[in-house]
Amino acid sequence: MMSLHWPWLLLLLPLPWFVWHFMPSTNKQEAALFFPALAAVRRARGTGSLVTSSQRSGSAMLWFLWVTWLLLIVAVARPQWQGEPQGQPTSGRDLLLAVDLSGSMETPDMQVNGKPAQRIDAIKKVVADFVRQRTGDRLGLVLFGDKAYLQTPLTFDRATLAQQLNEAQIGFAGEKTAIGDAIALAVKRLQDRPQKSRVIILLTDGANNSGSISPLQGAELAASLGIKIYTVGVGADEMTVPSFFGSQTVNPSADLDEGTLTQIAKKTGGQYFRARNTEELRQIYQELDKLEPSASGQAMLRPIAELFYWPLSLALLLSFAMALARVRPTQAQYSIKKGEQL
Repeated sequence: MMSLHWPWLLLLLPLPWFVWHFMPSTNKQEAALFFPALAAVRRARGTGSLVTSSQRSGSAMLWFLWVTWLLLIVAVARPQWQGEPQGQPTSGRDLLLAVDLSGSMETPDMQVNGKPAQRIDAIKKVVADFVRQRTGDRLGLVLFGDKAYLQTPLTFDRATLAQQLNEAQIGFAGEKTAIGDAIALAVKRLQDRPQKSRVIILLTDGANNSGSISPLQGAELAASLGIKIYTVGVGADEMTVPSFFGSQTVNPSADLDEGTLTQIAKKTGGQYFRARNTEELRQIYQELDKLEPSASGQAMLRPIAELFYWPLSLALLLSFAMALARVRPTQAQYSIKKGEQL
């Protein structure tokens, strides 16, 4: 079904006619730009001493101008095609992902497709797969480092959220880790949502060392509003690194504050998970799928396709055609006058 998003804009259609007939004229002589299309309109009205062929040309130009104006107004009114209602799965769940982008997320102690990878790359791969499966949930994305930022508001558009997570880079939010601020921001975005099911999934590889709110304060706020938090600690327990004497084994997750992450989950009715490698991270998200099952109901949505570019394209083509029509006679007249002078 065809419709106009802003049909009231069609009231602008007679605007050129009102301007032409009711704007006061002036006899003041001064330098001005020559507007060929306006001259054509004047010839069409028979105000100049022109031959019949010129009047017909001006009349055609007048119609071109009116059609172009009509197409522009229709384009601005946003014509849309509304398809048949389609059933979309919906769970009523609001789920916010809070992902750590601090400097330590560059640690290459994970694997993706059998190759060494940074922690953030493993998270992007696993979380993107998780997001694609969450049919019917409203999903959002919070990124945090020194501060926390809302990257993606709650939306059903899973593809856009996955793309924005994939485009996130270490350093976007600073080098430190503001876990408390990330929780507070996520709670703020969820507090006005229906209380049926509001969930935060927090992924980090360190301890809170930045921000104005402590993680436990954020957890208490979430618990008071009935918001559940699942926490995921990311990073391997052992990693071989080169040293002056060859190589040595270190614990790249020494800064991970598992105690605080466990308390956050416990206070809000969630769970704490430990992801030492990509496979464990994938298993955690499979477990989250069981703990927070996805869509069970149906919502009817009507797909909408924008059509404004069709009348806009036609208006541009007509404008080019009018410009060409005015340029060619002008060039011919210039050649004749030049021949007369010779």
